[in-house]
Amino acid sequence: MKKPTIGFIGLGLMGSAIAGRLQDLGYPLIVLGHRNRTGIEAAVARGAREAPDAAALARDCSIVMLCLGTSDQVESRMLGESGVIAGLNPGSVVIDFGTSLPASTRKLGEMFAEAGSQMLDAPLGRTPSHARDGQLNIMCAGDADTFARVRSVLDDLGENVFHLGPLGTGHTIKLINNFYAMTTANAMCEAFAMADLAGVPRQNVYDVMSAGPLHSGMMDFIKSYAIDGDPQKLAFTVRNAAKDVGYYGQMAESLGAESLMSTSARQALSKALEDGRGDDLVPQLVDFYHAHFAG
Repeated sequence: MKKPTIGFIGLGLMGSAIAGRLQDLGYPLIVLGHRNRTGIEAAVARGAREAPDAAALARDCSIVMLCLGTSDQVESRMLGESGVIAGLNPGSVVIDFGTSLPASTRKLGEMFAEAGSQMLDAPLGRTPSHARDGQLNIMCAGDADTFARVRSVLDDLGENVFHLGPLGTGHTIKLINNFYAMTTANAMCEAFAMADLAGVPRQNVYDVMSAGPLHSGMMDFIKSYAIDGDPQKLAFTVRNAAKDVGYYGQMAESLGAESLMSTSARQALSKALEDGRGDDLVPQLVDFYHAHFAG
């Protein structure tokens, strides 16, 4: 069966890995420029075509995928004369793999419905290395019939593909997921830095904590840098972590709630950004906490 042509916007770390997976499986690909040309040039070298703008990309494909960092970036690619909505074909499906504010997602979904198309939010779990092997966790939400139409494509990208409910539900759950993940990651980074301050070997701390119910994949991601020196097991930047925890707080406020648990993680991540660590990977926050304790 002929594979559908896919338009892909946002070839950063995760987006490039997904695009590479699609190309490995023979999907025709149209890509849109990124501030870092590395991913674009790699995709084009393997046969992808680069579109001049988002509208042109949307006109030439039946599925548009976005993997962008913020809701503002998603909206900027969707709206305006050169945006995705302007070029959509009736019946096209737009899939947002990024982590966006649910309210923004629902607003865009209404615009797509008016244009005769459908939007799915499908934020991702796991890392770019999982994406390259088609082993992502995909938290999809939106119209059930539309999900069924693209399920085979999502199955090519994910080991665990969920349909979670109405549009925006995926982004809601992803923000809850990332709030928990980044709060846990910060706690583990501080624990290792505190061990240094107390003169206790990091390995001893890990051995004890991992032997009980505290053991988790996130603990091992942080340990891979704090003890083994490899930050790439969690290739997620401090900047993105700060954004996601901030979005979680905004979501809580929109629901009339005040998040207590996310406050400390949000403050720490904001301070790390102020210290110029935005491009560091999350496991490297061990160094941030170490420097913070040192004054």
